[in-house]
Parts: sequence; C-alpha cells; structure tokens
Amino acid sequence: MILLRSGVSVTWAHKALLHAQSGFFPLLTTLLLGMVFLVIQISEYVSASFSIADGVYGSVFFLLTGFHGFHVLVGCVMLAFSFGRVHSFSKVRHVGFECAAWY
Repeated sequence: MILLRSGVSVTWAHKALLHAQSGFFPLLTTLLLGMVFLVIQISEYVSASFSIADGVYGSVFFLLTGFHGFHVLVGCVMLAFSFGRVHSFSKVRHVGFECAAWY
C-alpha cells in the first residue's frame, strides 16, 4: 500500500507541474513514503528468522527484496534532487523530475 500510494503522489506531483502549480507537497509525500518503505524493509531484514544462507528461500527473498529496496533508494535520491529544484521547474521544463518519476 505504501508503494501504491507513492505512485499516486508522484503522479499528482507530475500533474501539478503540468498545470503550472507547485509539486512541493506531493513530491514531499512521495519521498516520505519511499523512506518509510525503506525503514520497514530494513526492520524486516533485522527481525527475519532466516538468513541469506538458509537455502533457496532465503537467497531468493533477500535477492529480490534487496534489488527492489535498492531501486526504491535510487528513486528516492533522484526525487530528492528534483525536490531541491521543484521551484525552478516550469510547465514545459521539468525533464529531470520526469526521468525520476519514470524510474
């Protein structure tokens, strides 16, 4: 639900930019949801009753969720750069944000 909500908020930010409005609040919401997801994932890793060395299940679990967590982390970094520039974006000049949103 967290990641679905972040997809909604990043789309909201994009629509705001397309209509020459500030995407500040929806972009902040997206960043916070991404960070909440990462904190939850780290807490799951710490409290897991199995490890990566516990056969196929542990290996596949940590590989897949680790790649997804890395993807979310990189997306948060890209969106953080866009967040720092949100007031310099215009209706037609926001390609940096759009690339981060597509990622």
